[in-house]
Amino acid sequence: MTKLEELREKANRLPLLPGVYIMLDASGEVIYVGKAKALKNRVTSYFRGDHLPKVAAMAAKVDDFNVIIAESEFEALVLENSLIKRHRPRYNILLKDDKGYPFLRLDSAEEYPRFTLSNRVARDGARYFGPYGGRAASKAIIDTVCKALGLPTCSRRFPRDIGRERPCLQFQMGACRGWCRGEPDGEEYRRTVDSAVMVLEGKTTQLAQKLTEEMEQAAEELRFEEAARLRDRIRALSGLENRQRVLAAARADTDAIGFQRGAKSCFSVLHYTDGDLSGKDFSLFEDPTETDSEALSALLRQFYANRSAWPKSILLPFELEDREDMERWLTELAGHRVSLEVPRRGDRARFAEKAAVNAREEILRATTYEQRQSKTLLWLQEALGMAAFPRRIEAFDISNTGDTGIVASMTVHINGKPLKRDYRKFRMKETEGQNDFGSMREVISRRFRRLQEGDEKFTEMPDVLFIDGGAGQASAACAALEELGLTVPVYGMVKDDRHRTRALITPEGQEIGIQSNPAAFALVGRIQEETHRFAIEYHRSLRDSVSGSSLDRIPGVGEKRRNDLLKHFGTVRAVRAASLEELCLAVPKNTAAAVYGHFHPEEEQT
Repeated sequence: MTKLEELREKANRLPLLPGVYIMLDASGEVIYVGKAKALKNRVTSYFRGDHLPKVAAMAAKVDDFNVIIAESEFEALVLENSLIKRHRPRYNILLKDDKGYPFLRLDSAEEYPRFTLSNRVARDGARYFGPYGGRAASKAIIDTVCKALGLPTCSRRFPRDIGRERPCLQFQMGACRGWCRGEPDGEEYRRTVDSAVMVLEGKTTQLAQKLTEEMEQAAEELRFEEAARLRDRIRALSGLENRQRVLAAARADTDAIGFQRGAKSCFSVLHYTDGDLSGKDFSLFEDPTETDSEALSALLRQFYANRSAWPKSILLPFELEDREDMERWLTELAGHRVSLEVPRRGDRARFAEKAAVNAREEILRATTYEQRQSKTLLWLQEALGMAAFPRRIEAFDISNTGDTGIVASMTVHINGKPLKRDYRKFRMKETEGQNDFGSMREVISRRFRRLQEGDEKFTEMPDVLFIDGGAGQASAACAALEELGLTVPVYGMVKDDRHRTRALITPEGQEIGIQSNPAAFALVGRIQEETHRFAIEYHRSLRDSVSGSSLDRIPGVGEKRRNDLLKHFGTVRAVRAASLEELCLAVPKNTAAAVYGHFHPEEEQT
């Protein structure tokens, strides 16, 4: 029985119940998570009939699957979302990491609470606002709100630093009320923080009215200094108007969703507050495996899962199969009713269409960039006389300091963009000493032997190899390929006296100038720098793991003896397990005795 027949038979035994299915590859890694109304119907569909290319590629990788039966479709939706977040499977549609969209955090449990940036919402009792458009924008919001209300933005901490030093320049400029003096007191500080919270919640108008009433009352009671201070705060609030659109996006009452497929796919969200457009979020990604309805459902769940404020209405571009469950999930998350609808006419239909237009425009912009990259790669193909378009470029570099710790890096660029999941690192196993040509020959041999052996991490054949170095390194790479019966174009990346990329060079020593095309020159330079960086980081990590090891604490063992031991035995564990006679083969007898005595203090040395 073939693997496909085994999977089909296993799927046929599944119940017609709602639940979640988890696809696994041969290594046991989770590659896809999905939910189903009827597990049997959905899972069997992957193992029969024809599929779209991306679905077929995923199904071909499936070696086994697990299922979790749920009590309802809603429970399956929640469980699927949790499993995708935990495993981040390769074939599920995933929004980019949201580290670029931080929240403002306020810990009200502190005596003098401060606003800080946080990448995630945690269940720690603190209040979170956002997320906003980026770290710079979020920091600017904190600074603007604090200066408008006279809250501190310095590094002093209260009440610890009250009275320790003179007030800083912010107090002299009127941007801070000088809380470090101990006046106003902590109670007034709390009231001011509450005012800042009102601003972040979009209640600036109500706050201005409240402060106006307080100012008028202070004036009536002849407290003119207090009235003047309140007047200045009211004026300062008007300075927040240019920041209101950024703030409004986080508390929009209506979100319009756009979802478009093309050369890439795009998910866009337009935020509307009281009918006015107040912000936009979008994400570009490769064509998803899921259907449009499944993809949009997954994107909505990922987008809204970690927000601190939710709209009352979400306008969809088309109907969702699980709309009722999505509404229930969002309502429970928000703590208020959240409705999902597909508008057909009126302003809300225009909002939804505008979201679709924004998604299409983002795809066009991204496609234009890809077209520029394609033009650059076409120029390289012609300049190098290559038969194939250089879609996949693999680059290699050797890093070493002396005869030990010699490593190599392999980077991969697809259509000019780095594909970091395909990066690989190598430690030299066969080449002795500092031998760049020998090391390059070894790493190329190992990389392509793994391809011939069917290793999944090395299955894709590159269109061209770029080698950091001159004709000698390129020639060594060619020799390794010839031994394996393979033919791949190989070029060295040559640097000038300032260690900048100058040209490409063939294994025969013929230089090919690329400076006449700035885009190609920049691309090759980026590839060389990235490959060198990756090699250096790996070498440094190995060196750091060696430095400070237990060998360094042995009297009489310096850097040279430590390296001799590690070169001979490979690891500190092997050194620890070696006999005195075995240690003498690597280092002088007195050093061997010191090392053996360090690891075996209970034995007498003779």
